[in-house]
Amino acid sequence: MAKRRKFTAKFKAEVVLEALSGESSQAELCRRHNLSENQVSTWKRQLLENAETFFESADKPSSESAERIAQLEQLVGRLTLALEIQKKALTLLD
Repeated sequence: MAKRRKFTAKFKAEVVLEALSGESSQAELCRRHNLSENQVSTWKRQLLENAETFFESADKPSSESAERIAQLEQLVGRLTLALEIQKKALTLLD
């Protein structure tokens, strides 16, 4: 049974960018990296289908980030309120 190879995202990107640049043919690229043409075509299709999400992620924070920001803002509000209470308590005790 043949062991499946795993490719890093960086390697896939390099292969796809080289294929899209047209510096060498896809067949030549596949021979050089010992890949099937179907695999390279799949990677190209995945890149092109998901290219717009690359720019979206830079423009707006993810829902996880937005949720974390909201939690931190609530924490800042509570801490500010606690600090104000402590300041008033100190002025009353003086």
